Amino acid sequence: QVQLVESGGGLVQAGGSLRLSCAASGSIRSINKMGWYRQAPGKSRELVARVITNGGSTNYADSVRGRFAISRDVAKNTVYLQMNSLKPEDTAVYYCYALRGWTDYWGQGTQVTVSS
Repeated sequence: QVQLVESGGGLVQAGGSLRLSCAASGSIRSINKMGWYRQAPGKSRELVARVITNGGSTNYADSVRGRFAISRDVAKNTVYLQMNSLKPEDTAVYYCYALRGWTDYWGQGTQVTVSS
């Protein structure tokens, strides 16, 4: 089992920044990928950014590329999402996820609200 605990959400004005953190614990040695999804009201959950643990390559949604950055602190078993130049359309619940083998693990979600 893998446990994921997120923090760092909140309310910010458009153009502002937030940093989300996701701390992983449990059976973390075989985690293949970690990243962030988000879900806005009335919309499907969508991938925001992810990092491949072996090698560190990253992927971003087109809507956030150039504004968001995902990073990983291996020693702390933590993944971060630095979000800059936030827009009202970034408002959503952000979920941390980890892929271990063929199993997905999810955090509880953290609300990000961007006011115009």
